[in-house]
Amino acid sequence: MIWLTWRQFRTQAVVAFVALAALAIYLVILGYQMRHAYSTDIVGCRPADCTGARRAFEEAYGAQVASVGALLLGMPALIGVFWGAPLVTRELEEKTDRMVWNQSITRTRWLAVKLTLLTLVSMAVTGLHSLLLTWSASRYDQLIGDRFGALTFASRNIAPIGYAAFAFLLGTVIGLLVRRTLPAMALTLALFAVIQVLMPAALRQHLMTPVTSTVTLDVEAMSRADLMGMDESGARIDGYTMPGAWSLTSSSKVFNADGTPYTAKQAELCRQSDPLAAMQCTARQKLHFSYTYQPADRYWPFQWIELSAFLGLTLLLTGFAFWRIRTCSN
Repeated sequence: MIWLTWRQFRTQAVVAFVALAALAIYLVILGYQMRHAYSTDIVGCRPADCTGARRAFEEAYGAQVASVGALLLGMPALIGVFWGAPLVTRELEEKTDRMVWNQSITRTRWLAVKLTLLTLVSMAVTGLHSLLLTWSASRYDQLIGDRFGALTFASRNIAPIGYAAFAFLLGTVIGLLVRRTLPAMALTLALFAVIQVLMPAALRQHLMTPVTSTVTLDVEAMSRADLMGMDESGARIDGYTMPGAWSLTSSSKVFNADGTPYTAKQAELCRQSDPLAAMQCTARQKLHFSYTYQPADRYWPFQWIELSAFLGLTLLLTGFAFWRIRTCSN
């Protein structure tokens, strides 16, 4: 049964590993290029030149890193569509199930071998791709520091392995239910795309309780914010970030030391032509604001939680697939 599964799957496997080999060559070259640029242009740069060097580095390699990351983000979907969805529907549409499932090999054993082999291959291909990208883009990620970004988080380290396993089983189960290859492929792609959007947009930030801190509005804090604007209720600080953290607050109201809102009239007292002098004047007023975020040291817990969650969903889908195939009429 294992040999038969391999013979049926070998074309897809060869294509996957040839693509992986080509991608590996590209990522190794890209990784060494970024390491060279980082060591020559970023390390040891003078403070006056570092901002420009960082911007040039991001412009030179940002698009390439993002493109490969997007490719990895789409890989689990392709696995679900082209490996998972046709797994059972192909047998049903070609009527080969009548022969395969009525011989000495039971349908549950047939499914067990298929799922075990192809799930492991899916996880291996995606995991190797993720490992290569994580190594190649390490200097870029170190410099830009957006590890919690939707694209970055989902295309690095171990989380993509869970996505691949889940997508493959999702396609298999949809195929068992729909029993037609093209509709199953379309539904798998649509449903997995919805999950990929919902996870970073609405679910991931709640995997661990966010931290809310009171931040003193000193010169350092103002230097990390895009601007400090005014609205009808008072001043607001926008775009503040802590190094490496996942910011969940894009804009926060600014308060005086006694808890009253910081007003436009107070802000006028520090309006000066020199930006640094204006920030120092504002800092002397002992202002503060509330900031909600996920700390930088939670990155790996988030990776493990998300991997575990998708592997758990994979096990649930596996159990449903075995139940469904036993009740599936030829």
